[in-house]
Amino acid sequence: MTDDDRPLVVRELNDAVLTLTLNRGERFNPLSFAMIAALDAALGAAARDPSIRAVVLAASGRGFSAGHDLKEMRAHAGDDVWQRSLFDACGRMMMRITELPQPVIARVHGIATAAGCQLVSMCDLAVAADTATFALPGVNIGVFCTTPAVGVARNIGRKHAMELLLTGAPVDAQTALAWGLVNRVVPAESLDGTIKAFTDVIGARSAATIRLGKQAFYAQIERPLAAAYSVASEVMTCNMQLDDAAEGIDAFLAKRSPAWHGR
Repeated sequence: MTDDDRPLVVRELNDAVLTLTLNRGERFNPLSFAMIAALDAALGAAARDPSIRAVVLAASGRGFSAGHDLKEMRAHAGDDVWQRSLFDACGRMMMRITELPQPVIARVHGIATAAGCQLVSMCDLAVAADTATFALPGVNIGVFCTTPAVGVARNIGRKHAMELLLTGAPVDAQTALAWGLVNRVVPAESLDGTIKAFTDVIGARSAATIRLGKQAFYAQIERPLAAAYSVASEVMTCNMQLDDAAEGIDAFLAKRSPAWHGR
């Protein structure tokens, strides 16, 4: 199979967990225009599939993603329309992750740099191998990582984000954990087991409640305090009307396991 024949994103569904694997590992899975479109389409299809309870973003090869395809970008140097279309498409794909009804977990091995680091930051959860590294290295080549900073700075705080942006230097997985970019750091051989522990818990919870709660979280998190409470109060009220809320409370009071009603 030639490079052009291989799918850019490989889809595998197992026990209600969808794994989407970036499939250009020999090039560190660059987020080319085509890769962005393929990943966006796969995420959109997942959003419409009620059988999927969680999505794992993984990657082939030696690293997660080195960010945008620099060769492709240089081939369109001076084309402002193309450049804007690329960054707009990437932004829409990144936002789709937060809009997905299912939780999305990044499975990070090797490097995650520039827009690859951004991709990790936009996932709901992230598990990294202890050999993973993270960077916003655009400043090293005269291109400030402005769009990757949108997601990263919403994870790790301003001072740490500016350190990555101004120095271009990589940080190791333990630093990424301390800064809040990832949830767990484990040996590479434990990545899948750690992610399964998350998806098993997610799969045992009410899908309707998770869908509603995730939507509310991202709706309120960037708002001023009063507006955030307004959004959260409205969603909590809606949540309490769900059959699953009644079942969950009844099961807790009766000291039994809940039987969720569905989506």
